[in-house]
Amino acid sequence: MAEDVLLEKKNGVARIVLNRPDKLNAFNRNMALGLQQYLKDCDEDETIRSVLLTGTGRAFSSGQDLGEFPGGRLPDFEKVIEEYYNPVVRLLRTIRKPVLCAVNGIAAGAGANIALSCDIVVATASASFVQAFSKIGLIPDCGGTYFLPRLIGLQKATAFMMLGDKISAAEAVQAGMIYKCFEDDLFETSAAQIAGSLARLPTTALILTRNALLQSYTHTLDQQLETEKKLQARAGHTADFREGITAFFEKRLPAFTGK
Repeated sequence: MAEDVLLEKKNGVARIVLNRPDKLNAFNRNMALGLQQYLKDCDEDETIRSVLLTGTGRAFSSGQDLGEFPGGRLPDFEKVIEEYYNPVVRLLRTIRKPVLCAVNGIAAGAGANIALSCDIVVATASASFVQAFSKIGLIPDCGGTYFLPRLIGLQKATAFMMLGDKISAAEAVQAGMIYKCFEDDLFETSAAQIAGSLARLPTTALILTRNALLQSYTHTLDQQLETEKKLQARAGHTADFREGITAFFEKRLPAFTGK
């Protein structure tokens, strides 16, 4: 498990790396369960303030490793999705640390949609995104049909998913699919800087912000105003809020702890 997914912790940032470069970081059972375990570990580790998810080599992830089902044997899709992927997506949306996905190369199929499940997505300029499912007679999974239309609108999401277009990093930024892309020689440094910035921010407030945004998908305006009121009250009782106010009046940078 440790070889297929790597974990490094430094200065409050957990760097999780998909590490099957010879397979373009295609997911197998080992990788999926390893990623789940490391996300749980980061959630429970109070020293971790942000998570950076990326890949080794030319790809972030090319999706499911079809070689895991040799001899033309069809996978049990319900079992694979329930065991491999749905837990990953749920963890990415409930982990109590902000998650930055740094797409270092191609992100296809499940790989693309796992990336879009993260709080913030950046990419290297040479990266690309492909909703590859239609090419083999499948539908998008890993939350793709939930996140992509909310990011870029129903019309573009439908076209990207039905046609299986290859979307460059620059096109993904323009469409609103991802936050930013960086030239390849600046990519790792820029991603690390964003992850570091997240680690220095008030973690509890960031996660409450995520919760408010997710609830807004199904709320009326009045319901969302009530949600904001309740979550703001929770944020107002944190040590980070007290530190932020104190730092403001003392004209210094705040030292947030995530408490």
